[in-house]
Amino acid sequence: MTFSVVQLLGGLSYATTLFLMAAGLTLIFGVTRIVNFAHGSFFMLGALFTAHWVTHWFPAWGESAPLYLLAILMGAACAGLAGAAAEFLLLRRMSDAPELYQLVATFGLTLAMHDAMQWGFGPDEVFAPRFPGLKGSVQIGDEFFPVYQLAMIALGPLVWLGLHLLLRRSRFGQRLRAATQDRSMLAALGVNPRPLMLGAVVLGCALAGLAGALQLPREPAHLQMDMNVIVETFVVVVTGGLGSIGGAFVAALLIGLVHAFGINVFPQATLVIVFLTMAVVLVFRPQGLNGKAVSAQEAGSGVREAAQKFRGLGVGAAGSSAIAAAVLLLACLAWAGGPYWQALAADALILVIFGISLQSMMALGGLVSFGHAAFFALGAYGAALSHSLWGASLPLALAAGCGAALAVAAVFGAAVVRSSGVYLAMLSLALAQVIWAGATQWVELTGGDNGLIGLTLVGDEGRPVFYALLLGLALLSVAALRFLARSVMGAALQALRDAPLRASASGLAVNWLKYRIFVESAVLAGLAGGLFAAHKGAVFPSLASVSTSVDALLVVLLGGVHQLWGAVVGSMVLSYAGAELGREVTYWRGLLGVFIMLIMVASPSGLLGLLPRLAGAWRRRSPGRSA
Repeated sequence: MTFSVVQLLGGLSYATTLFLMAAGLTLIFGVTRIVNFAHGSFFMLGALFTAHWVTHWFPAWGESAPLYLLAILMGAACAGLAGAAAEFLLLRRMSDAPELYQLVATFGLTLAMHDAMQWGFGPDEVFAPRFPGLKGSVQIGDEFFPVYQLAMIALGPLVWLGLHLLLRRSRFGQRLRAATQDRSMLAALGVNPRPLMLGAVVLGCALAGLAGALQLPREPAHLQMDMNVIVETFVVVVTGGLGSIGGAFVAALLIGLVHAFGINVFPQATLVIVFLTMAVVLVFRPQGLNGKAVSAQEAGSGVREAAQKFRGLGVGAAGSSAIAAAVLLLACLAWAGGPYWQALAADALILVIFGISLQSMMALGGLVSFGHAAFFALGAYGAALSHSLWGASLPLALAAGCGAALAVAAVFGAAVVRSSGVYLAMLSLALAQVIWAGATQWVELTGGDNGLIGLTLVGDEGRPVFYALLLGLALLSVAALRFLARSVMGAALQALRDAPLRASASGLAVNWLKYRIFVESAVLAGLAGGLFAAHKGAVFPSLASVSTSVDALLVVLLGGVHQLWGAVVGSMVLSYAGAELGREVTYWRGLLGVFIMLIMVASPSGLLGLLPRLAGAWRRRSPGRSA
C-alpha cells in the first residue's frame, strides 16, 4: 500500500513536467495553429542554460535557494527569448502553411537548435546541485519520497490556475482566446494578431524552458532531452485535445500515472502502455478528451493545399523516360566509383522506395504519417528474422517483411480512417514508438539494442545483382506511382484530398479509399525495410525511431510532394548531403536544419517546384531573351 502511494506521488510529480510542456505547446497551437515540433528544444535550452549557470558560471547560485530559483526563472526567460526569435524568423512565415509543412519546418528548427546548443554548451552532461532547502525526503510508511518532488506536485495546479486566470481575466488572455477562435475576425475588429502570436509563442516557450530548468534537481541536463520529452508531450496534447489547456492538464495526470504504475506492472513495456493509452483515447474520441469535435464543414475549411495534380516536370512520358535514363546513368557511374559510392547509391535507392511509399498516401490521399518508420522497421525485422530463424532466401525474406507490414497495417488502418491531420500523424507516431519499444525491449527475439547482425541475405558475389534489383525496384516504384496517379483510384483519392465533403456526397467510398492507400503504402515501406536489412546485413531498433520517419518526410518534401520525381531528387539530396557534410562539417545537422527551414519557407512545393519559379523569374528579368 505504501509503495503504491509513493508511485502515485511519483506519477503526479512527472505529470507536472508534462503539463508545463503541454500547456506551452497548446498555447502556441491555439493562437498560431502551428504544431511546434521544436518545443522540446526550448525545454532543453532552459535546462542547459540553468545547469551551466549554477554549476560552471556562478556556482554560488546553486547554494542559495532564492538565487537558484532566480536562475531557473532566467532559464525560462532564455527559452522565451529564443522562442521570440523563432516566431519572428520562422513561425509567422509558416502560419498559413499546411500542418505537415509546419511540422517539418519546426523539425529543421530542432536540428539547428540542437547543434547550436552543442556548440554553445558542449556535448557533456551537466549535473546540477539539488535545490537548497528541498534536499531531503519524507517518510511514507517504509518508503521515502523526495521533498522536491512534493513541491513539483504542488506547482502543477498553481500553473494551471495562473494560466486560467490569465486567459479569463486579463485583456491579453481574452484576446488570446479570441485569436484561438477566429483570428481573422479579431483582425477585422482592429486588433493586430501579430503581437498576440508573439506573446503566445514567448509564453509557451518560456513554460517549456521552465519545465526543463525544474528537471535539473532530478536528472542531469544533456543533449538528448529534446527528443526524449517532445514525443510524450505530443501524446499529452493530442490525448487532451489540441487547443485545450484543461484537457492537457487531465491528460498529463493520466499519462503521468500510467507511466508511474506501468513501470511496476510492465517494466519492459512502459512506453508501449503510454502510447497505447493515447491510441485507445483517439480511437473512441478522435478529437481527444477535451478537444472540440470538428464538424464536417470545419474539417473542410482548414488550411489545405490548393488542388494539385501530379507533375513529371511538365515533360510528359518522353521526358520522364529521359529522366529515368539519367537516373540509370548516375547509378552506373556510382557503381563504377567504388564501394563508397556504391553503398551511398544503394542507400539512396532504398530511400527512394521508402519515400514513394509515403508520397503515395500524402500526395494522393492527403494522409499525413509521422510514424511511417513503423512499417519500414517491420519489413526489416520480418526479413531479418525469417532469414536468421528459418534460413529464408532473399525473395522469401522480402515477402515475409512485406507480410509483417501488411498484417499490422491491416489492423491499424481501421483507426486511420477515423482520424486526419495532426491526430493521424500522432497515431502513426504512437505505432512507431510501440514498434520501437518492442524491438528495444524484446531482447530474446530482436536482440534489443544489439540488434540482429551478421545477416547474409546478399553475398559479395551477389552485390551487382542486388544493386540492379534496387535500381529496378526504385524505377518501378516511380512508374507505379505515375500509374496510380492517372488511374480511377488516383482520381478518387485526389478528389477526397481536395474536396472531402463533395467526394463523400458523390458516393465515393471514402473510408475504404483511405484504408486501401494506407495499407498499400505500408506494404511498400515494408519492402524498403526488407531491402535495407539485406543491404546492411543488420537491423536495429532505431529503424522505427522518429528520425527514420522524418527521413521519409524530408525525402518527399525536399523533392516535392506533388512531383513525380520528387522522392528521387529528395533522396539524392538527403543521402549526399548527409554523407558529405557528415565527413566535412562538424555541425552538419544544424546546416541541414537551416536548409530544411529555407525550403519550407521559400518553396513548400520542393526543389522541383522551385525550378519553374526560378525559370519564370529569369524570363521576367530577360525580356529580350524571352521574346
